[in-house]
Amino acid sequence: MRCFSFFFAASAAFLILLACGEKKTEPATQQAHTQAEPAHSKPPEPADHRPAIVAFGDSLTAGFGAEPGHSYPDYLQRDLDQAGLPWRVINQGVSGDTTTDGVNRLGEVLDSKPRIVIVEFGGNDGLRGLPIETTRVNLDQIVTTLRAAGIQIVLAGMTLPPNYGPDYIHAFESIYVDLATRYQLTRIPFLLEGVATKRELMQRDGLHPTAEGNAIVAQTVLRKLRPLLR
Repeated sequence: MRCFSFFFAASAAFLILLACGEKKTEPATQQAHTQAEPAHSKPPEPADHRPAIVAFGDSLTAGFGAEPGHSYPDYLQRDLDQAGLPWRVINQGVSGDTTTDGVNRLGEVLDSKPRIVIVEFGGNDGLRGLPIETTRVNLDQIVTTLRAAGIQIVLAGMTLPPNYGPDYIHAFESIYVDLATRYQLTRIPFLLEGVATKRELMQRDGLHPTAEGNAIVAQTVLRKLRPLLR
């Protein structure tokens, strides 16, 4: 499974190359004409005063491999809207992030002033075989920092493929159980429950859900969220 870290790196490098393409320069006459035209700025969009839910995690939150608008946070927003629940979802998932990256991005989450944060990290730690204690300490820091800011937390549990061995897998899964118990957190036992074992709901890499799979993940998350939305 470690080959997937190279897959992520290759994908990121490809995207960077695309982003670094040459800019086309307009002819001087066209530039002058453009500058002479009066500027028509769009009216500012009305402020969204609904309380915020931040989906904070890695590629599973970012919606890696799915079309834009089809990540689980996108579907979660639609489900909330359809249920008449006045909350807004902010997607702060970054593909390839480890728990260490999550700790480093905590300031961005706090800047969003969320009422609730869905914490989804650890999968990349496990797939890379990082020390269990590193993952535990980082997740503990994420949880305690958010709690200190008065933010409610939903902790998304993860697991690993069988080839990582029962001892490592058990220790890995226990991180989420222990943290949820210690801090009395709302816990999703396994974020991809009902999705990971169904080939038609997973992408070819076997790690990330399809759009349809992400829709199911959003329903799983919403079931755990509902008691916190009152």
